[in-house]
Amino acid sequence: MLTIGILGAAGIAPAAVIRPAARRDDTVIGAVASRSLEAAEQYASIHGIPAAYGSYQALIEDPAIDLVYVALPPSEHARWTIAALQAGKHVLCEKPIAMNSGEAERMVAAAEQAGRRFIEAFHDRYHPLSRRIDEVVASGRLGTIRRLRADFSAENLFDPRSLRHVPELGGGALMDLGCYPVHWVRALTGEEPMIESASGTPNPLGTDLGIAAELRFPSGIIATVTASMEPGLPLSNYLVVEGDEGTLEVNNLVFPSSGHSLRETVDGIDRPSTVAGLTTYDHQLEAVVAAVETGAPTLTEGDDILGNARTIDAIYAAAGFPAR
Repeated sequence: MLTIGILGAAGIAPAAVIRPAARRDDTVIGAVASRSLEAAEQYASIHGIPAAYGSYQALIEDPAIDLVYVALPPSEHARWTIAALQAGKHVLCEKPIAMNSGEAERMVAAAEQAGRRFIEAFHDRYHPLSRRIDEVVASGRLGTIRRLRADFSAENLFDPRSLRHVPELGGGALMDLGCYPVHWVRALTGEEPMIESASGTPNPLGTDLGIAAELRFPSGIIATVTASMEPGLPLSNYLVVEGDEGTLEVNNLVFPSSGHSLRETVDGIDRPSTVAGLTTYDHQLEAVVAAVETGAPTLTEGDDILGNARTIDAIYAAAGFPAR
C-alpha cells in the first residue's frame, strides 16, 4: 500500500490524487498539511483524510507517509521537495517544477542522492492520447516533421493576490499554462530546443499575461509555443504537427477525458479519431505507483524535468522578462 501525504490544502488535489487514489486498492491518502492546522483539519474532514498537520515539516516527518504530493505555489516547490526527499520520501511535484532551472537541478540532485523518485506532474503525458500522438508521428505517415504549433490559453482575470499573477510566487502565463506546450513539443521531438525569438505582454506586476516563442530543434523542426491568460479568451489547448506529407491536429491534450479530438490528414483525406482512457490523473498515479514499487521509469523525471525548466528560463530571457 502506497501512502500519500499532500503538502498544501490545494484545490487541485482532489482531482489530481485524492479521487484517483480512492479508485485504487493499492494507494491511500494518509495526511494533509497546511500552514494552518485549522485549514488542514477542515480539508481533511471534507476529503476523508485521517491525519492533518499544521506544518509541512510535520507531514514530511510522518513515518507512515511513503510519497509526498507537493501542491504548493512554485516558489515553495524546491524547498519542500528537497526536504521530503531528504526525509526519505518519494515526491510527485506539481508543474512548473520550480522557479528556475537552478532550483530544478538541486531538486533532481537531491533525488539522486536520496535514492528516491522525483516526478513532475505533467499528468497529460501519461494518457493514451499522448501515446497515440507519438505513434502517429513515429509511423512516418506525416513524412518529415517540419513545424509544430502548440498553445494553452485560458482567461484568468488579473488579481494581484493570485499566485498565477505574482512573479515572486511563480505566476505568469508561461509558468502556469505554457509549460504544457513547451513539454509537448520537447516530448514529441525528443530534443532540446534553441530559442529563436520570444515576446510577451506583461501584467501590472511585471510577469507575463501572454507569451509567444519560436523554438528550433537540432533536427530542424520549428515550434511555435503560445500561452495567454488575457481577458475574454476561451479555454484552448491544442497541438498541430505539420509534416511534408500530412498533418495531425489534436485538441484538448490537457483534459482528454472530458472530450478531445485527433484529426490526421494525409493526401487530402481526413481521419478523425479519439482515444479511450481514464482521467489523466488516474494514468499518472498508475505510473507513479509502478515507479515506486518496481523501479519502472516514468516520462517526467530526471533529464525531462531539467529540459523543461531550462527551456522556460530561456524563453523568459529571450522575451525580456527578469530572471526568477
